Amino acid sequence: MTAIKHALQRDIFTPNDERLLSIVNVCKAGKKKRNCFLCATVTTERPVQVNVVKVKKSDKGDFYKRQTAWALRDLAVVDAKDAAKENPEFDLHFDKVYKWVASSTVEKNTFISCIWKLNQRYLRKKIDFINVSSQLLEESVPSGENQSVAGGDEEAVDEYQELNAREEQDIEIMMEGCEYAISNAEAFAEKLSRELQVLDGANIQSIMASEKQVNILMKLLDEALKEVDQIELKLSSYEEMLQSVKEQMDQISESNHLIHLSNTNNVKLLSEIEFLVNHMDLAKGHIKALQEGDLTSSRGIEACTNAADALLQCMNVALRPGHDMLHAVKQQQQRFSDLREQFARRLASHLNSVFVQQFTQTFLQLYNRSYYLSVPGHDQSSTLAQHSAELTLPNHHPFHRDLLRYAKLMEWLKNTDYGKYEGLTKNYMDYLSRLYEREIKDFFDVAKTKMTGTTREGKKFGLHGSSGKLTGSTSSLNKLSVQSSGNRRSQSSSLLDMGNMSASDLDVADRTKFDKIFEQVLSELEPLCLAEQDFISKFFKLQQHQSISGTTTNEAEEMDGGTLSRSYTSGVPQTVSSEKDMIRQMMTKIFRCIEPELNNLIALGDKIDSFNSLYMLVKMSHHVWTAQNVDPASFLSTTLGNVLVTVKRNFDKCISNQMKQMDEVKISKKSKVGILPFVAEFEEFAALAESIFKNAERRGDLDKAYIKLIRAVFVSVEKVANESQKTPRDVVMMENFHHIFATLSRLKISCLEAEKKEAKQKYTDHLQSYVIYSLGQPLEKLNHFFEGVEARVAQGVREEEVSYQLAFNKQELRKVIKEYPGKEVKKGLDNLYKKVDKHLCEEENLLQVVWHSMQDEFIRQYKHFEGLIARCYPGSGITMEFTIQDILDYCSSIAQSH
Repeated sequence: MTAIKHALQRDIFTPNDERLLSIVNVCKAGKKKRNCFLCATVTTERPVQVNVVKVKKSDKGDFYKRQTAWALRDLAVVDAKDAAKENPEFDLHFDKVYKWVASSTVEKNTFISCIWKLNQRYLRKKIDFINVSSQLLEESVPSGENQSVAGGDEEAVDEYQELNAREEQDIEIMMEGCEYAISNAEAFAEKLSRELQVLDGANIQSIMASEKQVNILMKLLDEALKEVDQIELKLSSYEEMLQSVKEQMDQISESNHLIHLSNTNNVKLLSEIEFLVNHMDLAKGHIKALQEGDLTSSRGIEACTNAADALLQCMNVALRPGHDMLHAVKQQQQRFSDLREQFARRLASHLNSVFVQQFTQTFLQLYNRSYYLSVPGHDQSSTLAQHSAELTLPNHHPFHRDLLRYAKLMEWLKNTDYGKYEGLTKNYMDYLSRLYEREIKDFFDVAKTKMTGTTREGKKFGLHGSSGKLTGSTSSLNKLSVQSSGNRRSQSSSLLDMGNMSASDLDVADRTKFDKIFEQVLSELEPLCLAEQDFISKFFKLQQHQSISGTTTNEAEEMDGGTLSRSYTSGVPQTVSSEKDMIRQMMTKIFRCIEPELNNLIALGDKIDSFNSLYMLVKMSHHVWTAQNVDPASFLSTTLGNVLVTVKRNFDKCISNQMKQMDEVKISKKSKVGILPFVAEFEEFAALAESIFKNAERRGDLDKAYIKLIRAVFVSVEKVANESQKTPRDVVMMENFHHIFATLSRLKISCLEAEKKEAKQKYTDHLQSYVIYSLGQPLEKLNHFFEGVEARVAQGVREEEVSYQLAFNKQELRKVIKEYPGKEVKKGLDNLYKKVDKHLCEEENLLQVVWHSMQDEFIRQYKHFEGLIARCYPGSGITMEFTIQDILDYCSSIAQSH
């Protein structure tokens, strides 16, 4: 076993930097004995890894190979089977249970003892040793003792320490001084002992000599202490002499400090007085401008603006601690407050007058609009009447330009008296909302009139109520518009009822006119809203951070469609987001009628022609996209986005109506079908949509609608073809899918490429089916004869022997061929042509295509018969009484004659 152990160490474990500590010869329990070795090993490198390795002899040679290795930390249980009796069997529980039978009980016990010691030394984990004798499981030996693991030299290796370079050098020098150190170790040891005794004596002498030096040092220290005492006595006398001088210098220093403090206080007092005079003194010119300044002229507004800024600077000066306790400062602050209140009241009153004046002038123009339109030759190029007649909204730029002169004063009012500022904001919204409501309603009435073509005769406007709001009824206009559209077409057109209508010049002109009017409406609204929003942000100063001084207020003004709220605290800057919200709320209040009017216009356009939803979807999407690029959260973007939802809903409703109409289609049972109406109308719809949605932002919506419509068309064609009685199903499918394929090929709609291929495939399949079904077997008896020939060949009769069959001999073949002379063949083809002509419609013009396919199919059958004659009746000289050229001539002649 020792030889095997050395061999395994040399061949297997030394190359892997491992040491073999224990080995046991084993075989698996219950199987054919194939001996192997279980080895307990440790690695020579740190940290130490403990493994159990299975080694077996190779089948091809007399050497050992490593087969399996398990880490000792994975071992859970060691079962020795029986602790009282000698039993070579034992089990090791790793990932599974391995049952072994050792060659002897001694080897088994030695191996188990080694495993226990390795566990105690390196792992100290809980490995269960079952049925193991207590003598094998010894207590762990302390690390200081010389412990041996399974007879190994591991402890000795651990205690060995390598000499460092200094120790090696000393040993070499010592051995060079004694040449016989190796040959006579005792003599070398005696020499080393003598030298050690000499060194001890020298150490004792050195200690004795150092004691004398210490005594000398102590004497020197005593002398130094005496000298120090003498120096301290001299210093004490000097200090007494300087004490009187110190008192005199302290008195001089205190006097100088009082003088310096007085000068400093005088300088500070002068600085404080200069600060208050420079920062809290308002020029007489500014005071006069605030009290009596002209707020109507540009020069007066500029003087008031400068004076207001100067007053604000005086009021907002950062006073130093204690200034507010001075009586003069309190008087000046009260004077500033009175000036501020007086000027704020005067400014607010003047701006309210400007608002009322503008509102009154514009309202008078609206009231006199009918007069301006009725007087011949009256030149009112700038009046609302002409704006309305030309479908344009009035320009408020002059009004905005006049008010923007007060923008800086509004900013001053916002920072000094927010209550009056908010009152002006509310009044502006009240006046402008009524003004814009009347202008926009009038504008949309003109747009509706232009769309429907009705006149405005008899339209009356008047002032109602104390508010002076203009009112007018649009019910008569809506009634006229519905009646007018009803005279020209159905109010809700569809793919089914659009056939003749959409092809007319009137419909094309009407749709073009509607598109232009709708685009003009959006084009007029967009600059109007943007100009008003730009004015509001500039005039009311709602685009920058502002520090607001004054008392704390929290006011909310309820509005139609929203609430204008402003939380205001002294010294708290308003954020940009809150100011944007305020702009949007003001715009919502002022233009609250735009969204309902747009929805009414969209509803009217949808009543006139449901296909107008295509135009509206494209135009509205473009304007929404433009508005969102400018400001996604603006009033215009939000309003147009809400209206776009309605337009999209109308568009989806239009598509749903087309699909519903297709599903309800009924065909005549007495006439041939031809191209179905909804197939032709889908072509018109696609052509119209492609012209409208070219480069549009909402192309995806049209593509989804295309998919829904084309699938509905496919289903409806199938349905009609199945229900058709007059026209064969294959003809209905062939003609309509050919028309669909031609339409999709011409329009090149990318999202319908799959449907285009499907339409082509259906057309081809049904064309082939119709040709085969209609042509049938024109040479019926000949067909039956050759079917019998093919049946014999299929039964195993050789082709050249078929002519020897009684029913299929050459004489029978000649008989059948004689029944089909060229004249009869031509007559049959002529009847077939007439039959096909009755089935097919003229608008699709597929007659020649079908006839050519039938010709090809007939020639194919002819070639098939000739091939059978050549193979089954070789050398007989039997041929058909007409040739392929005859067939081509017959078909050509028949086609030309018809």
